Amino acid sequence: MNNVNYDKTVAVIGAGIMGLATAYYLAKKGYKVTVFEKEKEIGGMAVTFNFSGTEIERFYHFHCTSDYDYFEMLEELGLKEKLHWTSTSMGYWYNKQLQPWGNPVALLKFKGLSFTAKFRYGLHAFMSVKRNRYDDLDKIESTGWIKKWVGKEAWNKLWKNLFELKFYEYSEQLSAAWIWSRIRRIGRSRYNMFKEKLGYLEGGSKPLIHGLADAIKKHGGTVLSGTSVKAVTQDSSGLYHVATENDAGFLFKNVVSTIPLPYISGIFECIDEKSRNMFEKTINEGVVCVIVKLRKALTGNFWLNVNDPDMDIPGTIEYTNLNPLNGEHIVYIPYYMPITNSKFNDSDEVYRNKIKSYFMEINKELKDEDFIDIQVSRYKYAQPICGIEYLKTIPQIKMDNHKIYIADTSYYYPEDRGISEGIKIAKHISSLVEENE
Repeated sequence: MNNVNYDKTVAVIGAGIMGLATAYYLAKKGYKVTVFEKEKEIGGMAVTFNFSGTEIERFYHFHCTSDYDYFEMLEELGLKEKLHWTSTSMGYWYNKQLQPWGNPVALLKFKGLSFTAKFRYGLHAFMSVKRNRYDDLDKIESTGWIKKWVGKEAWNKLWKNLFELKFYEYSEQLSAAWIWSRIRRIGRSRYNMFKEKLGYLEGGSKPLIHGLADAIKKHGGTVLSGTSVKAVTQDSSGLYHVATENDAGFLFKNVVSTIPLPYISGIFECIDEKSRNMFEKTINEGVVCVIVKLRKALTGNFWLNVNDPDMDIPGTIEYTNLNPLNGEHIVYIPYYMPITNSKFNDSDEVYRNKIKSYFMEINKELKDEDFIDIQVSRYKYAQPICGIEYLKTIPQIKMDNHKIYIADTSYYYPEDRGISEGIKIAKHISSLVEENE
């Protein structure tokens, strides 16, 4: 050990977008970076797979006009020309019929809602998009905030189902600031009041993932996939020993973790008990994501909100109405839920059968032969549950008395999960490491 210089060595645990971007920024600054990823493929929730001949992400991503950190990264990696913009639309399946949604005209024409409810709903959306600060919303529970603005009718018909089928028992425990940030991000990503503007990267997230990995290696870093970290301890010299499942051991001066917070207390034996307890108390939902490939479109919309007592989904994402993919038709149906929910362990066949029946109800022109493939993917910790004053419930990124830095998508708060937010936090982590050198 005496012959090795460990100055500016960094272990980064997790090769999702945040982990790769953190390693990239640190490698550019001259740090000797090693990235550890337990899966064979890097990318985390942005990883791609072969879906009946189509290379696509297991979990969908899109981009908004406010994703500045993402745009900056694309520029640095020479990928800017692969970003494309589309005028997308939204629909609403309500009262067994498909209706336009997502703009003032659609709201006014919506069947099944009184004029007063429409006005209150529209006013809430408008004010949320215009709002810039969230300080007061951070202290308010989200369903109460929404009901106060939109009223009982609009809540029951337009919001209630979305909350209950995404957040389940946590529906009334969420921060209003967290929900507001979602409304604002989408509401501001528009060509104009009537026309939505969303972006996609040609090739999905794969060019970004591999662009980051190549850049890390170019700057002298290492990316180890299929290498799971089982423990991080500190030795008498102050260095951190990163032990992997194959019993290999590595020493580093700094350690960055970007894996989900529920895993932290079982890996980091050297951090303080208070922080470990806070990590253990964080709540994450899992996701069962169903992906369907069709011979014809389900609808003409990118988004489809669903409020139907016979369907246990809050909505669908018809990805190929954003990214055309040579005329194919691919739809994502994300089932977010606590992993303790019995539905999380339902068989893939259960999901295939019910989604097929839902689609044939929404679009009665769809026949059995129009379903080319249906795949089901699961992710255990996909969605942090962000309650009131959420940042007070999780530790600071830098651990006290250590050169250990821990963050996951929880630290995007009040923003929701997104690639640009991951890059933004990665930039911040790299600055913290540098400041504490």
